[in-house]
Parts: sequence; structure tokens; C-alpha cells
Amino acid sequence: MGTPMKRSPISRRRNETMRLLVTTFIGVVFGFFLGVTFPTISLTKLPLPTNLFQSIDLTIEDKYSALSSQALLNVLNSLKGHGGSSHKNNDPKIWVPSNPRGAERLPPGIVASESDLYTRRLWGLPSEDLIIKPRYLVTFTVGLMQKSNIDAAVKKFSENFTIMLFHYDGQTSEWADLEWSKRAIHVSTPKQTKWWYAKRFLHPDIVAPYDYIFIWDEDLGLENFNAEEYIKLVAKHGLDISQPGLAPNSGLTWQMTKGRNDTEIHKETEERPGWCADPHLPPCAAFIEIMAPVFSREAWRCVWHMIQNDLVHGWGLDFALRRCVEPAHEKIGVVDAQWIVHQTVPSLGSQGKSENGKAPWEGVRERCRREWTMFQDRMANAEMAYYKAMGIDPPNSTTT
Repeated sequence: MGTPMKRSPISRRRNETMRLLVTTFIGVVFGFFLGVTFPTISLTKLPLPTNLFQSIDLTIEDKYSALSSQALLNVLNSLKGHGGSSHKNNDPKIWVPSNPRGAERLPPGIVASESDLYTRRLWGLPSEDLIIKPRYLVTFTVGLMQKSNIDAAVKKFSENFTIMLFHYDGQTSEWADLEWSKRAIHVSTPKQTKWWYAKRFLHPDIVAPYDYIFIWDEDLGLENFNAEEYIKLVAKHGLDISQPGLAPNSGLTWQMTKGRNDTEIHKETEERPGWCADPHLPPCAAFIEIMAPVFSREAWRCVWHMIQNDLVHGWGLDFALRRCVEPAHEKIGVVDAQWIVHQTVPSLGSQGKSENGKAPWEGVRERCRREWTMFQDRMANAEMAYYKAMGIDPPNSTTT
């Protein structure tokens, strides 16, 4: 008898390929007829185990597994919450006009209209992140040349204060050797002023948790200053806008901000003859300077809106602060019992640019004066436009 003929490997592979193709074809045809024959099954009617979501492992180290897991979560949530595509046009729509602008389509219960500057951990329970929630915010706009002065100043503020530094010279890592610097918030954009920073990083909805906001210069001596005692006096006398008294002969521009020895605070003063048309108006009352202002949460919400995007030096703003509180001559004042020294270090002048034969500081000072005039004009024009639109006769003077 002859030996049976063995199939070659090539022939065997051809048969297996043909068998696979036929099986696939039959499966497709069967699936098609099954879909036509039976009614549509809504996936949302299928019972989904509640522990399904807990069993999904979102591994952050593996971006591909995280992506696929997230995609699965999105699909399941969509199916569970919306009842399938066949009912899409019947889904109820959310529209809540009282929500913040842009969030009208969100259910009110999920809207977080305010935030904060509290730093958070990357692990653990969110509810356990904060050992203490600071009630006050103090910001300094700084350059590295004033590092030692700022170090001494920051130490005058307790753990009830969040410390925030705005670095106008772009140097931030050089502060890392200071222990408190590790807890501070650092923001750096070269050659910008504190009002530029304040407009962009101190939105009222961000600093809402803080009762008071200090927006201070870097050239202030705080040897005789206690921040906690200052807060007590401000609250005691109902000041929404305030500043510490300035030591005599320490960079004084106005008599109003000169510290006194016989009182805790003062709200009015006497200036040179002819400087105050009304004893309740600046610079004799309802007035502080912009070097070391302190704002209540409510007052800052108004002041923030008054800060102009392109006018960064703030000259003239101090004369207009009275518009944010009422009555201004009662709500604005100087705290004499907690006084500071204005060292008058012209640091921002060196950040200017020499043009047309002028020194850098001359260009900066010229811009300051120009902005003051522009701000006065804008305020007067805005008030006039409002009175005209409302059909109201404007007061005798609308200048700042």
C-alpha cells in the first residue's frame, strides 16, 4: 500500500483562510437579519451595576489606559443620564438666567461662581486640604533689590494672611531661600505695576473669601506695624478703605495720610487753602493714597471695576475711591495707631526706557501724569453720559 499523501503547509493555510472568510461572512449576514427582525434594545434599560464606575482604574501614569477609561466613563454617563439617542429631542433643557453669565446651561447646584487663592494638595480628601483658611490677603509688587525689606515686612503678617508677590523684574527663584516664600503665591510678568497685576489676578470673585485685601508697594517700613491689630481697628471704626498712617517726613504728599499721635484713626484733615472745595471731599476727607491701601471685600469689588486696563500707574485712582463707599467721608480713613514708613524708593523708574534723550525714570513719571489726566477725563465723561442717559441734571462738578 502506498503512503497517504500529506498536505503541504501552504495548502493548509489557504484552507484556514477560506474557512475564516466564510465564517465572517455568515456572521455579518446573521447579525444584519437579527437587527432587522428584533426591536431596538435601549442600552439604558439594561441594569448597570453601581460598582462599575468604582472598578474602572484611571491610572494617570498610563495616558492611553486613562484615555480609554475616560472615554468609557463618558459613554456610560451619557447613556445613563440621557436615555439614549432615540429620545434626544425630548430631553429637558437647562437654562437658568440667574446663573453667572455663560453658565446658564448648568444646573445651579454645580455652579461655583467664586474661587480662592488657597493652594491644594494633589492627594487625599479635598475636605482635608486646608488646616487653616486665611481671612486676609496681602500683596506686594516687588523687585529683587527689595528682598530684605519685603522679608521683614512679610513677617509682620500672621498665618491669617495669604501672601502674594507680584514680581516686576521677572526674578522669582531667587526668593526660594526664604521660608515663607514656599507658602507664598508668586506671579511674574516683567515691567508691570501693581494695578496691572491687581486687575488681572485679583478679580473680586477670586479674592471673595478674604475680608480685607492689602495691595501694597515694596518700599514700606513696617517696624511699628502689627497686621492683626490693624484689622481690629479697621473693623472697630467701620473703614472699608484705609491705610496706615505715615511717619512724618517719610515721603508725605498729602496731609491726610500723615500719622497722628493722639487718636486711633482719623477721617479728615486740613490742607492748603483752596485745595478742598468741600471738607467731605478729597484731599481733605474720603481720601487715602495708593501706596498702601487696604480694601474690604465689598469695596474692592467696586474698585476693581474702576481700574482701567491701560492705565497701570493708578494716579488719580485715590481721588476716585470715594465713589465705591457711602458715605465716603465715614468709610475711608487713616489708621494712626498702626503706622508705617514710606521709604520712597523709586524702583519702577528703573524699569522704564530711555527715549528722546530722557532718562528711564523721566518717561515713567511723564506717563504717570498723563494717566492721571486721562483718568479724570474718562470719569467725567462717563458720569456726564450717565446723567444724560437718565435725564438727570449733572452736579456742578464731576471731576475726580
